[in-house]
Amino acid sequence: MNYTSNLVFPKSLFWKTIFFSVFLLVAVSFSSAAQQAASFRVVGYYAGTTIPIDSFETNKLTHLIFCFGGLNNNRFAIRSAIDSATIKRMVELKRKQPKLKVMLSLGGWSGCKTCSDVFNTEAGRKEFAQSVKEISTYFKTDGIDLDWEYPAIKGFPGHTFRPEDKTNFTALLKELRTANGNAFEISFAAGGFTTYIQSSIEWKEVIKYTNFINIMTYDLVHGYSTTSGHHTPLYATPQQKESTDNAVEMMLAAGVPANQLVIGAAFYGRYFKIDEGNKVDLYMPCKFSHGFSYKYSNDSLSINNGFEKKWDDIAKAPYAINQSRRLLATYDDEKSIQLKTKYAVDHHLGGIMFWQLYDDAFHNGLLQVITNSK
Repeated sequence: MNYTSNLVFPKSLFWKTIFFSVFLLVAVSFSSAAQQAASFRVVGYYAGTTIPIDSFETNKLTHLIFCFGGLNNNRFAIRSAIDSATIKRMVELKRKQPKLKVMLSLGGWSGCKTCSDVFNTEAGRKEFAQSVKEISTYFKTDGIDLDWEYPAIKGFPGHTFRPEDKTNFTALLKELRTANGNAFEISFAAGGFTTYIQSSIEWKEVIKYTNFINIMTYDLVHGYSTTSGHHTPLYATPQQKESTDNAVEMMLAAGVPANQLVIGAAFYGRYFKIDEGNKVDLYMPCKFSHGFSYKYSNDSLSINNGFEKKWDDIAKAPYAINQSRRLLATYDDEKSIQLKTKYAVDHHLGGIMFWQLYDDAFHNGLLQVITNSK
């Protein structure tokens, strides 16, 4: 029996109920969108000199990472008085930007020569973690980013690597978390290429101790490459598997939560000299020539300098060719940065990071594009 069949539902109450339901739905949707925007990280590495920091629009960042500290025996060390001054200037930014997180970074491409040896022992890991706490307390910084290139696989020529690096890296992160507490931010720079993703990291273990992971989805074609291609594409092409999307999909499949993944953008480009006898184009035999900053790209890639700009609609990446000098340039530009940021938002990732702030324009550069695209 339907006991409500004879009840009369007042029209005024009906429309109030409808209005309240719609209002609630809109409010929840707005709250969800605002929450996602608030948790979206914009992470800038900085390896420049001290003075210009104030000239960049750091108010558009959530995280600013100093590059780089190194190892002194088992201890984390800042290398010079100039570096100390740079860190202090970064921390001073927090007076006007109290939500900004300033982090220190270990390593870099050539800066982790003894990492495998130091982190191969429990004593080395403990001493390092304690020194990170001491230095972070001294400078009043908010976290550490590990840029070890790379655990368990070949990285910088001549640097030691061993299979045990994979488990030792997990143990290192655990030690850092234990020594520095839960409020301390811990991240690491992860290679964006297949071999690293498959061989260097215990993904399901490290995520217990990290706040986020910075995927270096750049240098996918690099200084040791002998075939030209996109160094920082959003998507794979039939000729090039390595890409931002490929790295993200592999890491998600390995068990990394989407909100820990921060994809990488390049505020610099690379020139490759195409070998004689080959078309000046993508996917050709080549040698790396040199790099260039985004802030000079309008001149570096200008028609006056002999370049023709092109767009790869599969990779969603720009490139440029110079027939007379036999050069191919690969880089990020305003369009590719906008698409990368949108990709991160649409896939509910943890954010976007870039190397590096010093290569951007002071105003209306690629950082502004990220801000406009979130």
